[in-house]
Amino acid sequence: MKKVLNLLAVLIFTCAFASLAQAQATRTWVSGVGDDANPCSRTAPCKTFAGAISKTADCGEIDALDPGGFGAVTITKSITIDGTGTLAGILASLTTGVIVNAASDKVVTLRGLSINGACNGIRGINFIGGKTLNVEDCVIFRFTNEGILINNGTNNSVALNVRNSVIRDNTGDGISTTATAGNFVKTTLDNVRSSGNGNGVHVKSNSKLTARNCVFSNNTSNGVFVDGTTAFAVAHVWASQVSLNGSNGFLAGGAGPSASGLTIAQNMIDRNTGFGVTTGTGGSVATFGNNSIIGNGTDTCAGCLPVGPGQ
Repeated sequence: MKKVLNLLAVLIFTCAFASLAQAQATRTWVSGVGDDANPCSRTAPCKTFAGAISKTADCGEIDALDPGGFGAVTITKSITIDGTGTLAGILASLTTGVIVNAASDKVVTLRGLSINGACNGIRGINFIGGKTLNVEDCVIFRFTNEGILINNGTNNSVALNVRNSVIRDNTGDGISTTATAGNFVKTTLDNVRSSGNGNGVHVKSNSKLTARNCVFSNNTSNGVFVDGTTAFAVAHVWASQVSLNGSNGFLAGGAGPSASGLTIAQNMIDRNTGFGVTTGTGGSVATFGNNSIIGNGTDTCAGCLPVGPGQ
């Protein structure tokens, strides 16, 4: 009898281990006709990202098999969610599309997703905790707050990398970054279009941003706002279009006394209602003198300091 009980215990343990291994696959799949009761394999996909994430191992990947609305998701591990090649949508009515709240060593990549706030969603992406967030080939639109919000209060250094993406028609800022004292946010934008938002990008305290080949246009307020209210904020913008914004093209400095530094080169800055480039309290602008500034409410580069190679 004892031998039988031992054998049963071994079998139970083996089955439980196999079930756990199956639940934590390195690659899982979602489908518009899937079911979250499935194991999320390619032949038995899940229905939602939330259903698949619990069955995906740390550093694993969730892929979309076919078009579908895969629902809002909270991410607490390193993971890639990839909708490349199909319409992989998140319809986030009255909620946030993606919440990233992971440990300080976790890397999250979102690729090929359409994140739609349906005019009443809270925000597109809320990055609360983690090491790095990569947003690639995505569209984020129609939220009542920010398209992407990073408020780093837990990690010494957080990175946001956005590439080949559109952030549009959000009531709040297209991208807003800030960190508490002793923490930092480093943002890199490459071929990003931020249009129809509050500010195109809002670089707040303890934040650094580098942008190249971007468009910041048709925003209600500023195209690029560097706003070190309580601590430094720095932005470097090259070879970008900053046009048709409701206030200024570039604004460095806000209401606070802390340093807000902006460096600009080879940008087209035109048809903004206020200044093409200007400074507020604590703000400074370094320009390489090769920007095209024309047709704004005021074209003079108020508070700009000319710089050049070797200086």
